[in-house]
Amino acid sequence: MKLLKISILATASAWFMSSCGGVSPIVSTPIENIDTLPLKITPLTDSELKTWGAKDLLMDTIPGMSVDRAYAEILAGKKGKKVIVGVVDSGVDIDHEDLKKVIWTNPHEIAGNGIDDDKNGYIDDIHGWNFLGNIVGENMEYVRYLKKLGPKYDGKSESSISAADRAEYELYKKAKAEYEKEFGETQANKARYEQILGQVEPAHRAIAAKLGKEDYTVADLNALKNPTTTEQQQIGLLSQMLNYADTVPEVMEELNNGITYFSNRIETHFNLSKDFRKENLGDDPDNFSIKFYGNNDVDGPDPKKEDAEHGTHVAGIIAAVRNNGIGMNGVADNVEILVVRAVPDGDEYDKDIALGIRYAVDNGAKVINTSFGKYYSPHPEWVWDAIKYASDHDVLIVNAAGNEGLDLDKVQVYPNDQKVGEMNEMGDTFITIGALNYKYGSELVANFSNYGKHNVDVFAPGVKIWSTTPLSTYEFLQGTSMASPAVAGVAAVIRSYFPTLTAKEVKHILMDSGLASSATVILDGDPSNTDQFRNISVSGKMVNLYNALIMADKMSRK
Repeated sequence: MKLLKISILATASAWFMSSCGGVSPIVSTPIENIDTLPLKITPLTDSELKTWGAKDLLMDTIPGMSVDRAYAEILAGKKGKKVIVGVVDSGVDIDHEDLKKVIWTNPHEIAGNGIDDDKNGYIDDIHGWNFLGNIVGENMEYVRYLKKLGPKYDGKSESSISAADRAEYELYKKAKAEYEKEFGETQANKARYEQILGQVEPAHRAIAAKLGKEDYTVADLNALKNPTTTEQQQIGLLSQMLNYADTVPEVMEELNNGITYFSNRIETHFNLSKDFRKENLGDDPDNFSIKFYGNNDVDGPDPKKEDAEHGTHVAGIIAAVRNNGIGMNGVADNVEILVVRAVPDGDEYDKDIALGIRYAVDNGAKVINTSFGKYYSPHPEWVWDAIKYASDHDVLIVNAAGNEGLDLDKVQVYPNDQKVGEMNEMGDTFITIGALNYKYGSELVANFSNYGKHNVDVFAPGVKIWSTTPLSTYEFLQGTSMASPAVAGVAAVIRSYFPTLTAKEVKHILMDSGLASSATVILDGDPSNTDQFRNISVSGKMVNLYNALIMADKMSRK
């Protein structure tokens, strides 16, 4: 479907809803083909980079979602209805300076009395629920398969496997191959980082002492007179390191962070001996009849709240308080964030996700964001049933496509509302989001983003996104995990200002009102792998709040 013509958009604007404070004429995005727009050739300023997802392609030549323009030209002076958005994630810092005013509070629960006042099975669930208890790190799902199936199939030849066990044996082989590949790469990366750090640290100490300062530049290094052979080698190494950061201490910090990351993966993701679930929660992940476990600590057990970084960043993209003079602006201005902690550092359990979705639905969420995913699932039917449950209760689920640069039409990912090779959806209120880069043109699609003509619905900003992080800080993060809440925010705005529209209608507004492009884009960061942007998602479009509001107004009046 081509972009709506100017005349149609202008007509729609004249219909703009009286429920938002009266009809006011607006000017539609005056383009039919965004491919005719000039490319932005100057680097983004720091301010532009921190807000690029809200920019307007026509006015700023930055492929944002026209959020600021929509508020200025369409929503000014109008007030919508409060919308609850469920964030199923790693937890959220509910005390963050830019989030604490928008955190959902259960109106039927009395805080701290140890009683299940609303009788939903979750005691003192004031701001949501933590289905992980004290779990932070977890196995990858293929490691769990390996632990479960290994005793049965280790050392067995293929010819000895019965026909009844053939499918399970193939799953075991696939899980084992995945484990060996990922574990080996992680070990190699850790060793490589340690080796580089082992060379950089003594070189830095020696040269910093000679220069009399820690924060030196390449020019400072080149200005050293009569360096020895050893110093020449050190200068060469340190000059190379300064290609990756402004100072060598920053490089060393990144190397140490990398070593910590890879070490943690070895300790948790690939651990074949520990049962984190049993040790820290005591729940059976294969028994769906047991539903009431965990606690109400929705930012997790870490006092520094580092385990809640991902979920806090996601929540800020959706709902950080707008125009309060601090931090950043979320997409939506009239929402409450209901927190569901269900995603550990590792792969999530199907049971936690299914129950988390149902919990959010039962407590009034009209939009749920799911910025996570995996490629193995022992109980996909539980999550599919939860997706259907959300659909039956008029709840839109906004889901991240994933960050492996894969064509999801060829690879099954979880959660999703379709199986590879099948066209039928579990429910028409589930929308999957790919990630955009801020570079409009051939690099428009993030080099990590998954895509798929049938299994990714639409794209949104996901590269270098500035948002809230724990303890009232802010950082750039990137991934389809950031693109998904951007769209969840747009969905929440639509549901706030047009509350009569159904979740199904909102999904199709998000897709149909977006900006289309026939540009050829690079996929998976590989210049030899290209396709037209319109061919890599169902809609072939980029989410745009401005156009979505115009279409929502028109649809609400039918």
